Amino acid sequence: MTNTITEGKNRVLLYHLIAIVVVSIWGATLVNTKVVIQGGMRPDEVFLSRYIIAYLAMWTLSYKKLWSDNLKDELLMVACGLLGGSLYFIPENFAVQVGCVNDISFILCTSPLFTMFFAILFCKEKLTKSLAIGSLIALVGVSFIIFGGNSESSVVEDRILGDALALLSTACFGAYCLLLRPLSQKYGAAFLTRKMFFYGSLTSLPLFIITPWQFPLDHFLTDLPVTFNLLFLGLVASFFCFGAWSFVTEKVGAVKIANYNYLSPICTVIISAIFLGEKMTVEAAIGSVLILIGVFFANKK
Repeated sequence: MTNTITEGKNRVLLYHLIAIVVVSIWGATLVNTKVVIQGGMRPDEVFLSRYIIAYLAMWTLSYKKLWSDNLKDELLMVACGLLGGSLYFIPENFAVQVGCVNDISFILCTSPLFTMFFAILFCKEKLTKSLAIGSLIALVGVSFIIFGGNSESSVVEDRILGDALALLSTACFGAYCLLLRPLSQKYGAAFLTRKMFFYGSLTSLPLFIITPWQFPLDHFLTDLPVTFNLLFLGLVASFFCFGAWSFVTEKVGAVKIANYNYLSPICTVIISAIFLGEKMTVEAAIGSVLILIGVFFANKK
């Protein structure tokens, strides 16, 4: 009996460790993206390459079912691919190009607030006291970051533009999470993610009609830093982490596991300091703490 209890505790501990590893990897992705952009790829090229890699890998888990059950669901899949894919990652990648990844990582933490606000506006959910207070605290934190954040970007205007693009990405992801709710009750996670990868890639293609692909394809074989970072973004951060996150969420519960998301920007700060040499100002640090407190408080029931 004792051995059974011990084994159970060890398994739970393993699930939590997996969650920490996944969040740490996600915290590194902004740095990986910046490295690839510095290697010569445009932000939209980084996104499309990452999503194609992830989509092809996702076929190994979800390949039997091709279409949704009806046209309405398929159109919702398109919207999810647009909001959670191209409209989320491409502005985020442009934000990484011109701004500070530390600022951006904490701004991205506010996506649950946007989801709740959209739910209030469109699904008639009630505004709770904790949500209102938490949102105000997080809003003050965002203001600290945007108007008093890291001054080491090339110019202040670039940093502010990067933060604004990060807010746009966050709002899109919040809307994506809301649209995903009814779909997740009807379809498996692997199928939904594969469809998002597909429609995210598809909805980014008009950008390449306006500005054709420029990164030389042969550089994928010769520029190893770009190649390895893209493989990391596509296979590890997207494909592997999705599977691992879904696994531990099922085992431990969505509410408990979701709290580990707050570690992601902290990991970004550490990794960006090591590989990019970015440092945080006092104002940005205060804003980051306020965002974490605000989002955590807003999620309290």
